[in-house]
Amino acid sequence: MLTPERHQLILDLLKRKNIVKLQELVDMTNTSESTIRRDLIQLEERKQLKRIHGGAARLQGKLQELTMMEKSFKNLQQKKEIAKFAAGLIDEGDSIYLDAGSTVKEMIEFLPSENIVVVTNGLTHIHPLLERRIPTYVIGGFAKHKTDALVGRMALASLEEYRFDKCFIGVNGIHPELGFTTPDQEEAVIKEKAIALSREAFVLGDQTKFSEVSFAKIADINKATIITNELEDDTAEMYMGKTKIKVVTI
Repeated sequence: MLTPERHQLILDLLKRKNIVKLQELVDMTNTSESTIRRDLIQLEERKQLKRIHGGAARLQGKLQELTMMEKSFKNLQQKKEIAKFAAGLIDEGDSIYLDAGSTVKEMIEFLPSENIVVVTNGLTHIHPLLERRIPTYVIGGFAKHKTDALVGRMALASLEEYRFDKCFIGVNGIHPELGFTTPDQEEAVIKEKAIALSREAFVLGDQTKFSEVSFAKIADINKATIITNELEDDTAEMYMGKTKIKVVTI
């Protein structure tokens, strides 16, 4: 099979499935694993797909945004492990900001219950925080239906009143050159401000977020430490020297 034919088969399969495994492509094209890896590298360089651990994924539209409910069921096990690791970075006496992201929400069950204060713009975070009797402040603003996040001018003004030891942010895209991104400009502004107001900033994102670029920039890649699950070696190399990455083994 000629290289262009293999490339087209790979892209056609991605259109149907969004994520394909390396072995699936090897079997479909009747070629070696090393050949498929080279194909994926070439297609990624042309910005036609992105490589993930064990395969490839379709690039998402820059304005595409799932609802909070849809996000909550996607890659749940990876999110929980990332969230548990992130919660372990919180020290007694910390004031922390929890972004409205779905992975950040998973942190709540692992938070220390004593001597911390939480500020959040996540509407779905409030009930589980109160159930755990964690002192919680909610910023004001416009309630965005799709992501259950408080955003807008009033949210930004409210956020300005706080200072944080640590913030934990969810993003849609992580790119070594284009930084952290999200589809909504108003959410991007809130995330950017929370990072600026924090002594330490952490971005939580599984491997599917890497090489993605959404519409609105949040911050440069060096503004936060990334907490993620297992990455391909060459993907990790792209970020070495640009920012810190904490990889959670799942």
